[in-house]
Amino acid sequence: MSQVSETTVERAIDTSQMTVSDTDVAIDVIGMHKWYGDFHVLRDINLRVMRGERIVIAGPSGSGKSTLIRCINRLEEHQEGQIFVNGTELTADLKRIDEVRREVGMVFQHFNLFPHLTILQNLTPAPIWVRGIPKAEAEATAMHYLERVKIPEQANKFPGQLSGGQQQRVAIARSALHAAQDHAVR
Repeated sequence: MSQVSETTVERAIDTSQMTVSDTDVAIDVIGMHKWYGDFHVLRDINLRVMRGERIVIAGPSGSGKSTLIRCINRLEEHQEGQIFVNGTELTADLKRIDEVRREVGMVFQHFNLFPHLTILQNLTPAPIWVRGIPKAEAEATAMHYLERVKIPEQANKFPGQLSGGQQQRVAIARSALHAAQDHAVR
């Protein structure tokens, strides 16, 4: 018979970056509906996320979690209701969609890393090509975020050489890098 022991982990958490706005809405979903043909996957979704707030969307497989997130980044089109990201309503207007995509970082279930690029090369194309940041600066910033997710030693490896958890950390670093670049531009 195996015995499970409980372990208490104590760590210092820097809360200086964890402020949640009382008035600044980051995401506002109002009465949103989404169908795939006759299948009504999202029904009357109402969600408000304040700037700085961290939420978890949980539910069983097939319940629409990924679809909701994809609608918020307009990778999927919703059929009814409204979605606002940083005050910009998501409509069929491609300029607005591009505005929102520049502001929203996402970590997908499949991390969409390019298998033929190193981890560092996977992190730098958007800052270099979209933001016009010099390569050396983009790489230094990418290394900073790899250090924050505790895998700087993986920078010159390819995605296939990393575990699933390490690949997820790369995706988190990419999302954080993207968000940091957006804040630096403002």
